[in-house]
Amino acid sequence: MQAIVDVAFPVFAIMACGWIAGRIGLLGDLASEALNRFVYFVALPPLMFIATAKVPVVDILHGPFLTAYGGGALVTAVFAFLVARRVFPDRFACLSLHGLSSIYSNTGYMGIPLLLSAFGQAGAPPAIVSSIVNASLVLGIATVMIELDLGHDSGKKPGRIARDVVVATFKNPLVLAPIAGIAVSVLGIPIPRAFDTFCTLVGNAASPCALFAIGLFLVGKPIKGDLKEVGWLCVLKLLLQPLLTYVIAFKLLTMDPVWAKSAVIMAALPIGTTLSVLGQKYGVYVQRSTAAVLISTVLSVATVSALLVFLEVG
Repeated sequence: MQAIVDVAFPVFAIMACGWIAGRIGLLGDLASEALNRFVYFVALPPLMFIATAKVPVVDILHGPFLTAYGGGALVTAVFAFLVARRVFPDRFACLSLHGLSSIYSNTGYMGIPLLLSAFGQAGAPPAIVSSIVNASLVLGIATVMIELDLGHDSGKKPGRIARDVVVATFKNPLVLAPIAGIAVSVLGIPIPRAFDTFCTLVGNAASPCALFAIGLFLVGKPIKGDLKEVGWLCVLKLLLQPLLTYVIAFKLLTMDPVWAKSAVIMAALPIGTTLSVLGQKYGVYVQRSTAAVLISTVLSVATVSALLVFLEVG
């Protein structure tokens, strides 16, 4: 139970503060968008850069961690897609977002603060690695699948789709920042003390602001769509994916306990808010994706807390 008090409570308490501030209109109507942009473009990139620049690259590109986290996500996504084809039939773009919903963790806004709270700076590398995987590989594959369906209607060629996705991925600051940090680490480039301090100060704002932004996001969003499908997605995301990741990390592989526990925790996070943004961008799966984000986030208060106790974190 100490894990709930020491690790989970501070994280969810900040989210609750954001929700309360949003409910009473303390920061105005534009607060959520402004805070999200601050976290995404200003606070998280320096945090991810400095965390990767200060550690050897072998500690970042952790093979067993990638196998456990990626393996659990792959099996879950394929299973979700196949089930959805029969039980929740829809066009290919919607089925793609269904599969993405089952594995797209809120690694950047919730995962990084949670692992830093649980393991200190030792939790930064696995949090950043999973964020890179989410922002580039998982989101990239899902976007290609959506574009192949919707792009077919508009006559867009597959080569153009792939190029647009690659360009968009490498414009993402949450991909560029850690890649730059890895390059600095590999080349052994010394980091000036003033720049180090700058990144640390700005990066320290990322965790509380990201959690507060999640709380703001939860305010006023309608829960619509097929709730049976949304409930099924929550089961996949909050229970199946972490279970599969746990089996791979603890039963099939041998790795450092912090990395193994981090893989399971990151797999158990609720669905990331980018899913809702992606649905709105393409005009498909909007109600179901928004409902899945909201409900999985609320349910994660119980599921993630229970997982921290099970893993004896803290």
